[in-house]
Amino acid sequence: MKVLVSDTSVLIDLDRGNLVEATFRLPFEFTVPDLLYERELKEHGGPEFVRLGLRVEELDGDGVSLALSYLRKRRSLSLPDSFALALAKRNEWTLLSGDRELRALADEEEVRCHGVLWLLDQMFELRVIEPDYLRAGLGRIAAHPRCRLPKSEIRKRLLAYSDC
Repeated sequence: MKVLVSDTSVLIDLDRGNLVEATFRLPFEFTVPDLLYERELKEHGGPEFVRLGLRVEELDGDGVSLALSYLRKRRSLSLPDSFALALAKRNEWTLLSGDRELRALADEEEVRCHGVLWLLDQMFELRVIEPDYLRAGLGRIAAHPRCRLPKSEIRKRLLAYSDC
């Protein structure tokens, strides 16, 4: 089964869209590094994510060194994001991120990376959720003032998800 390492931004968007449970019905395993969980999720819905199937993984010493090297390369990265990339790189897993800098570094490091829109497309293609519910969820994500998703991509999906 394909393993996806998520950063916090993707999980936040899924929560905003009320799409978390549907996400865990996809045929993937979802994981986050322990540092990200402790700092960003534990007190903000983390136990519910774990109940649904989120795995919390620990980096070994070499993984921590790799994460710290990412911080030196990209000062704008957060420590949890650098740990997520290192976890994906070390295990040859796919990274889920909405952060532009993290995605750029993942590309440089030849780590496959997708965002929340890709996950929504997977939900649609694999029919793990009703298209109307998926459209409503994407609408909630798009309506949030901190939404950073491209408007053209949102429009395209809202149309596609209604053509069923």
